[in-house]
Amino acid sequence: MSGPLDALSAAGLVPVVVLDDAADAAPLAAALVGGGLPVAEVTFRTEAAAEAVRIMAARGDMTVGAGTVLTVQQVDDAVAAGASYVVSPGLSRAVVERCQEKGVLALPGAVTATEIQAALELGLSTLKFFPAGTSGGPAAIAALAAPFAGVRFVPTGGVGPQNLHDYLAIPAVAAVGGSWMVPRDRIRGGDFAGITRLTSEAVALASGSAVGEGTP
Repeated sequence: MSGPLDALSAAGLVPVVVLDDAADAAPLAAALVGGGLPVAEVTFRTEAAAEAVRIMAARGDMTVGAGTVLTVQQVDDAVAAGASYVVSPGLSRAVVERCQEKGVLALPGAVTATEIQAALELGLSTLKFFPAGTSGGPAAIAALAAPFAGVRFVPTGGVGPQNLHDYLAIPAVAAVGGSWMVPRDRIRGGDFAGITRLTSEAVALASGSAVGEGTP
């Protein structure tokens, strides 16, 4: 399970994608890879999610996960579609244990010391920190990292170009999740060239080679 986590950590950014139409999955995947970001978290908020995961994972050059996974059945659907990791907004023992049974990385949400300890008891060491912006942001992660040495976080929610470096500067942060490079309206409108540009700018910003926000 270190494979997908290594890929997420290497990228530093995890695009959080909402797809309303699975037909958009292929061009979106091409836009992300073209922009230098071969990872994606496809949220299970729409009927198109499982098919979108299948299409994107079938490329073979992307690390594709399922997000907003709330049930064991969704774990099964995501894994069957080719997801290599599963992200949940909160900590569900049933979801985590099914991921472990299926041999895929589980990234459940945890923002309190109690939740982190519960995750550790399940054998996890990397967690989603969600919603990051309203749960204390970088300061909260830095504070929690002190007593929980070895735990790594993927903050998501309220993360954007303006505070990206505040999160990435924390050693305990493995990667950050965000949607500013994959706006839902641009996907719906078929502006994949624009998404490639936004992705390239996000990658450059994360690597420290650019300063400032992405082009609207």
